[in-house]
Amino acid sequence: MSISHDEIGDWRKYFTQLPLKVEPMIDDSTLRDGVQMPGIAASPEHTAAIAQLLDEIGVERIEVHHFQEPDKKAVSMIHEKNLKARIAGWCRAVKEDVDNALSCDFEEIGISHPVSYIHITSKWPEISLQDILSRVTDVVEYAAKDHGLTVFVHGEDSTRADWEFEKKFINTVADAGAQVYRVCDTVGIGLSDPAAPLPNGIPAKIEAIHRDTKISCVEIHAHDDLGNAVENTLAAIRATSGIYERVYGSTTFLGIGERAGNAETEKVMMNLYLHHGVKKYEKRLDRFKYVADFISKATGIVVPPNKAIVGDYAFAHESGIHAHGVLSNPLTYELYPPELVGNWRRLTIGKQSGRAAIKYKMEEILGGPTEKDGPMLETVVARIKKLYEEGRKASLSDAEFKKILKETSYLRD
Repeated sequence: MSISHDEIGDWRKYFTQLPLKVEPMIDDSTLRDGVQMPGIAASPEHTAAIAQLLDEIGVERIEVHHFQEPDKKAVSMIHEKNLKARIAGWCRAVKEDVDNALSCDFEEIGISHPVSYIHITSKWPEISLQDILSRVTDVVEYAAKDHGLTVFVHGEDSTRADWEFEKKFINTVADAGAQVYRVCDTVGIGLSDPAAPLPNGIPAKIEAIHRDTKISCVEIHAHDDLGNAVENTLAAIRATSGIYERVYGSTTFLGIGERAGNAETEKVMMNLYLHHGVKKYEKRLDRFKYVADFISKATGIVVPPNKAIVGDYAFAHESGIHAHGVLSNPLTYELYPPELVGNWRRLTIGKQSGRAAIKYKMEEILGGPTEKDGPMLETVVARIKKLYEEGRKASLSDAEFKKILKETSYLRD
């Protein structure tokens, strides 16, 4: 029995789509948590340009740092762009931070405060839990009721918090005027398994918040210390399906941020689109690679070449089996076309390259067919094999490959 390419069909048919009964909203923190990553910085002009790019790809809310003068200048430039995305400030639970945000003309802010005893006793050993609640209440009311700001409250270290205290904390800030509670998996300890109990269990946390508190909406902010930030973000979104109208996912492009970083905006969006049929991000997926490269240049961060979706090698093939497969049918080793995310296929020539890839590369450069078993291909294959037998490790650049073709007289200057 033989199977035709027509029977194999389009790449889309291979994705199982699980519809969500909740509207996911991307709350991108590249310009707040992201730029706190050691060793990177962005000018006000680049910050504003990044905000515009995030808006273009469909991010609904953008969180921005605003405490230094260059940050304030960037915020002003962002406001001037009149983006569709909502622009939000980030504050500690102190009125001075709220005043700072008001001076930047934000209409909404996040107020961050620890909810785990680890953080509370380390930072305020002399303050009672009741005094903590009173202080946070005062600041939330100041922002929400006195100044009319939309307030998200961020429960720092939620996934290590005592639920009885956190429950009181959430109800207190809800009464004070907070509209959204952000579950912060601050050290990446969260578990995505629905069977995982509190405080680590992300779905259990979402269910407990819905069951035991008054807050009308939730958000997930996951760190990647164990490599689970995207998984935990998606687990939270799935857990809200059918019990909340909307849910916010706090992410950063490329996952940049403190320590091991955060859930990547691009990965969360792609999973929502491909596995959950969230179509609203579909139109600008092809900007992902450009956005990644721009952020890299603007901040100085190096994008790992094997970074999923946007890395230079995300669709690169070198080994003989992989190159032959993708040349026969891209579906063999590419789950979707690289053009979908603005990337492109690369066939690199290196130690593991087979004849099919070398032949393809020759035809690409020479602009004509190369005989499968002809002397031209044999000569080039032998030259490349000799290079690696002599100890070369890196793949050949296009310039180096062209040099080989010139040395064998198959390519002229």
